[in-house]
Amino acid sequence: MSYGAYDTTYAAAEDRYEKVEYRRAGNSGLDLPAISFGLWQNFGLDRPYETQREIVLHAFDLGITHFDNADRYGPPHRAAQKFFGTLLRRELAPYRDELILSTKAGNPIGPSPYLKGGSRKSLLTSLEHSLRDLGTDHVDIFYSHSPDPATPLEETVGALVSAVQQGKALYVGISNYAPERAHEAAELLRRAGVPLLVHQPRYSIFDRRPELNGLLKLAAEDGFGLVVYSPLAQGLLTDKYLSGIPADARAGNSAFLSPDVIDGTYRRRAAALNDIARERGQSLAQLALQWVLRQPQVTSALIGASSTAQLDHNVKALGFPPLTEQELALIDEHGVHGTGLRL
Repeated sequence: MSYGAYDTTYAAAEDRYEKVEYRRAGNSGLDLPAISFGLWQNFGLDRPYETQREIVLHAFDLGITHFDNADRYGPPHRAAQKFFGTLLRRELAPYRDELILSTKAGNPIGPSPYLKGGSRKSLLTSLEHSLRDLGTDHVDIFYSHSPDPATPLEETVGALVSAVQQGKALYVGISNYAPERAHEAAELLRRAGVPLLVHQPRYSIFDRRPELNGLLKLAAEDGFGLVVYSPLAQGLLTDKYLSGIPADARAGNSAFLSPDVIDGTYRRRAAALNDIARERGQSLAQLALQWVLRQPQVTSALIGASSTAQLDHNVKALGFPPLTEQELALIDEHGVHGTGLRL
């Protein structure tokens, strides 16, 4: 399947900036939507172009301006970027100045030693490909996707700095870095005059590493924001698996979620969390999004969607009253770190 010609006239919703709150990313001058949209899953050549188009345009109509991508996303690798580049050319081009486009490099996308890792060669070559895929002369945020212990951190950081100096990225970020290495990267970037804008860790009620390993505290001290991914724990923090595994569920065909983790312990804890959510008049997914966004260091929660209805539902999480201390204590009781996850 390829992305062929498509004739349409798209006009963004005029009230789009009234639907989502915006938050400042660390000590920078950049605001990001509290909910950002990720193309990690559901965006590749195995899905109809029209379905992908409808979801992304609807996200923008809701006020979601930050679209997160990577050279690795597909299938195949780079397909998600090429999809977005097609959509940008055909329909979102008039709104390019209103979009925050991010991409990442460093995770393996092929057998070549130059298609993985944190070397200058790998990162900057990937960025060039990403710019061509997206059909833009710069991205707004360029990430080192994962730390590479085999490459000096100075080289990885130097490549990020070069991307900004060359005008090919406005800001830089890191993802999946442990706090100590994140601090080292932030210090190197600060000395180079290119401050670290954001760190992208996994964070949810069931995965509390940013709290436990000190990353939340570090973000406040070093002045970068957190754009957290998997806030719904790959669907475990929704009502999808409370009664078992549906035939079309992600757990049946995903490399990131195994049916083995959906056991009795998980279901008991998820059911208790679901009861807390129902008492608040919301869904478990909405509760989970509110929970990560309660942290001031969390600039944005990164979500995906397989339909516009799912997107609408999750964005409504922003409209509920803040969680009380009593509710947070109950969530702590049942939201046990590591539940349903292989850490």
